[in-house]
Amino acid sequence: MKKDIISKELLKYMARDIARHILHLKIEDDMELIDKEFTRIEKRDADLVFKNGEQIVHIEIQNSNHNQMPQRILRYLSDMLFEFDALEIKQYLLYIGQKPCRMQNSISKQDLAYKYDIIDMRNIPCEALLQSNDPSAVALSILCDFEGKEKQTVVNAILLKLKELSHESEYPNFLKILNVYSTNRNLENEVEKGVQMLSVDIEKTPFYKIGERKGLEKGLEKGAIIIAKQMLKLGLDKEIVSKATNLSIEKINEIQKEIL
Repeated sequence: MKKDIISKELLKYMARDIARHILHLKIEDDMELIDKEFTRIEKRDADLVFKNGEQIVHIEIQNSNHNQMPQRILRYLSDMLFEFDALEIKQYLLYIGQKPCRMQNSISKQDLAYKYDIIDMRNIPCEALLQSNDPSAVALSILCDFEGKEKQTVVNAILLKLKELSHESEYPNFLKILNVYSTNRNLENEVEKGVQMLSVDIEKTPFYKIGERKGLEKGLEKGAIIIAKQMLKLGLDKEIVSKATNLSIEKINEIQKEIL
């Protein structure tokens, strides 16, 4: 993940969201993102470090296997101990790579016993976060296991729910975060296509105008039903499906019974 292209505001969003929805930490409203370089012989920049009450949380994000990751995380710990010795320090490695995670999470050598937690996003079902009513969790779901579902369908469902849950002023920020996450799953094209689909005003499309002239409203409804089935299979809330497809709740209930 390229941190240099992400604003501090987005970094704070990401640190908070990962801590809440993946690490299940209780995050204070006044959590402070720490933007600090740790320097000894060479410059080292930890990915995400923030102060949460009396605790320092360090999240290192990795998209490939590194055979000396425990040593690397330990070096960050030693640097942070100099700065924040009075505070509790928690360290996590968040693995977002596509290949299986093979990294160790501990060092046990002579008198040294050191350990941190590894969270592999590939092992978290996408649906677990996609069903959340928190847009931050929904954005993170793009890094999770799609469980064999078609990629464009899942990405479209993520975008639809983000648009439904987030305030109009917040949606662009969540979209930027989703774009950053998507690069680690090679889903940039799917996100771009999904955004284009959502931005189209169907009433201005040639298909809609032809349908209006030739009385093909039933054809439009059939298309809406197909989309509704896909969304319901992904476990999306019926009200969200209804708003996205313009089908009534009664019709959505009928469709749900068909796919059970």
